[in-house]
Amino acid sequence: MDADVSSTAELLRALGNEHRLTILDWLSDPRAHFPAQRDGDLVTDGVCVGFITDKIGLSQPTVTNHLQYLSKAGLVTSKRIKNWAFYRLVPERVEEARAALARLALPVQRP
Repeated sequence: MDADVSSTAELLRALGNEHRLTILDWLSDPRAHFPAQRDGDLVTDGVCVGFITDKIGLSQPTVTNHLQYLSKAGLVTSKRIKNWAFYRLVPERVEEARAALARLALPVQRP
């Protein structure tokens, strides 16, 4: 399979869930969506999984699973500080994702 096609498929799997899209939106402007953290800067270090879990209202294992999908697609990166995992957006990959989705634009068949 073509590496570009495989990467695009991975990306589409990651984006194919409303919770993951919501998390990406929040991580695109973390200061607007999350309170200041005791450990780690919201922008440079990322947002603590606990904050994301509290805000989205899902269990911590479910949120971690969603973040792993996003990480596998390269849309977020993680960092450990003390006992916590922090996630932040990878803006360059988000732009690549936008370009990949634009390339997938299929012609609309009209009756």
